[in-house]
Amino acid sequence: MTIDRTTARRSTLTTLALVSALALSACSSMTQSTTASDAEGTIEKLNIVVPADPGGGWDQTGRAMETDLKENELVGNASVVNVGGAGGTNGLAQLATETDPDTLMVMGYVMVGAVETNNAANRIEDTTPIARLTEEPLVIVVPADSPYQTMQDLLDDIEAKGQGVSITGGSAGGADHILAGSVLKEAGISPDNLNYIPYSGGGESLAALLGNKVNAGISGVGEYAEQVEAGKLRALAVSGEEAAPQLPDTPTLTEEGIDLVLTNWRGVVAPGSIDEAQAEKLTQLVTDLHETDTWKATLEKNNWSDAFLAGEEFQTFLDEDIASVKTTLTDIGLL
Repeated sequence: MTIDRTTARRSTLTTLALVSALALSACSSMTQSTTASDAEGTIEKLNIVVPADPGGGWDQTGRAMETDLKENELVGNASVVNVGGAGGTNGLAQLATETDPDTLMVMGYVMVGAVETNNAANRIEDTTPIARLTEEPLVIVVPADSPYQTMQDLLDDIEAKGQGVSITGGSAGGADHILAGSVLKEAGISPDNLNYIPYSGGGESLAALLGNKVNAGISGVGEYAEQVEAGKLRALAVSGEEAAPQLPDTPTLTEEGIDLVLTNWRGVVAPGSIDEAQAEKLTQLVTDLHETDTWKATLEKNNWSDAFLAGEEFQTFLDEDIASVKTTLTDIGLL
C-alpha cells in the first residue's frame, strides 16, 4: 500500500491543531470560571457608613472593621464615611438611597431607640440585617472634681434639683438616654426630673464633661475608661452584670442598689435593596472577619465583648430588641 506523504502530513497537522484548540478552549474556560468566581466572591471596595460623628463607639467599630478587613485582605479596599446626627437616623436615611450593594452601615442599640424617639421615616426594618458584632456595658461618670462620690449622691441631687442637674451622653433615645431614664425610674424619681443633653459623637460629650459644662455623663466603658484611669473622670457605676475588666473597682448599678442591667450592642446592616446572594456575600465577609486573629485582638484591645450573631439569628434578635426598646421608652416617658 502506498501512502501519500502530503495527505499524511496534512492529517497530522489537522490533528495537532485540533488538540491545541481544545487545550486553549479548556484553559480559556478555566480562566473565565476563575475570573467569574473572583468577581462574585471578592469585594473590591467596601463602603462602611458610620452614622455618627468621629470619636464615638460606632466610629471606633467602623474604623476597626476597615483596618482589619484590609489587613487580612478580605476586601480589595474599604473606606469609612461619617454621617452624623439624630441618633444615627441621618445615616439610616442615606443608606435607604444607597445603590452600591457592597455597603455596610454600623448600627446598634442606640439606633433602635433613636428611630422611635425621632419618629424616623426610615426604619431599621427596611434594611438588610447582616450581623451583630459586639456588646459592652455603659458607665456613669462625673468630672474628677465633682462633689458626687457615689450613685446615691447623684440621685439625691437630681431628686432635689430636678433638671438643675445635667447628664450628657449619646443621641436622644439611644442607650445612654435609656439608661439615664431607667436609673431614675428604678430609683423612684420622676423621668420629668431628667435633664439629658445629647451629642452625636463621643468626643463632644467628653469635652463637655472635662469642661465642667455638665454634671454627669454616660457612655460605653471603652470610651471613658482611659479618662477614668488618668484621674480626669470619676466612675460611679457600670451597667453590666459584673464589674468591667478595665474598671474593676467600679461597682455595678445592682451593687449600688439599682436593679438594672443594660448592655449596648453594635452590629452592621446593608441596604434593604440588595438581593439574597449579595446579602449572603456580605454576611460571609463579616463572618470571615469575625474569625480572624486580628479581630479577636481588636475586641480585646477595646474591651468589647464578642456578641456575634449573623443572618437569620441576628434578624430574630433585632425584631425582639426593637419591640423591647419600644416598651422601655414608653415606660420611662420618652414615647
